Amino acid sequence: MPLPSMKEQFAALIATPSVSCTQASLDQSNRPVIDLLASWLGDLGFAIDIQPVSPGKFNLLASFGTGPGGLVLAGHSDTVPYDAALWKTDPLKLTEVDGRWVGLGSCDMKGFFALAIEAVLPLLDQPFKQPLLILATCDEESSMSGARALAAAGRPLGRAAVIGEPTGLKPIRLHKGVMMERIDILGRSGHSSDPSLGHSALEAMHDAIGELRGLRLAWQREYRNPQFSVPQPTLNFGCIHGGDNPNRICGQCSLEFDLRPLPGMDPQVLRAAIRQKLEPVAERHKVKIDYAPLFAEVPPFEQAEDAELVRVAERLTGHRAEAVAFGTEAPYLQRLGCETLVLGPGDIACAHQPGEYLEMSRLTPTVRLLRELIEHYCLTPA
Repeated sequence: MPLPSMKEQFAALIATPSVSCTQASLDQSNRPVIDLLASWLGDLGFAIDIQPVSPGKFNLLASFGTGPGGLVLAGHSDTVPYDAALWKTDPLKLTEVDGRWVGLGSCDMKGFFALAIEAVLPLLDQPFKQPLLILATCDEESSMSGARALAAAGRPLGRAAVIGEPTGLKPIRLHKGVMMERIDILGRSGHSSDPSLGHSALEAMHDAIGELRGLRLAWQREYRNPQFSVPQPTLNFGCIHGGDNPNRICGQCSLEFDLRPLPGMDPQVLRAAIRQKLEPVAERHKVKIDYAPLFAEVPPFEQAEDAELVRVAERLTGHRAEAVAFGTEAPYLQRLGCETLVLGPGDIACAHQPGEYLEMSRLTPTVRLLRELIEHYCLTPA
């Protein structure tokens, strides 16, 4: 059976639901997408390794050629949830609209795999000096469990890794980390007419927020990277809940906040500083304070500007490597010894939006760029 065309592969990937979501009612298995990719790549002579991560969730590592080094073309096989009523087209059907391919995952980022396969097709009859690996992960849009599992396994991947997230075909060598945290304060409720009858969790939280604001100011004075559009680390107080009535001393209060550290800022060091500031607040107000991450953090990412991959990508794209605010799987691949860049054809402005699209004008340049990367890393001696 002949291999489907690039457009047919792109359409098949869009038509195969693979939503990743923290809400179990919306979450889906990514196995059908993995099976599609495994079938196509297996027919081309790739060695196929499907790796279970959790029930219904899988990574795919497909390799052509053997030996150390080589190039990894990486992406995630899942999408965010969607509301079909807000789309003007069927989100699970590839639709051409005004020079764009519209569909869920077209930009972010299942479509990247079809472009990667198209890029390698005319090269398969040449001797590969180093292997090409195509990596598809699970759950990037929620827990990043696929990338975390790879990093935990510790198996070296390749000499260089390119993650096809939406960057407008500009190489990205830095991004901020993502930390989502929660503080729960348990006080003691009582009648509001006599403050001695209780310990106010709300007043303790007021002081806790003051300490966090002080840390934010100190971190923003200490850390700055002008390559980011927001050059300092940020700390956003996202939501707060506490108490139940004006005439009761507040017995419980919780806060959720988002912290975006710059490269060079260790999340564990940041958490230790927060805990150190919260301890005296708990003692002063005679309350219990629990502080923990909502999710495991995505570390900040930085690839050295003089790395071979950075220089090669800058030469091939004509763009200097930049920084972005959104997080990716890059730090996990970097832990496995890969020089790593984020570089893909989509635009982040339309990701996670109804009507997500990929400009058709980006198709040929992306295929050409990926082919040149494969030639550099796989067809020439290391």
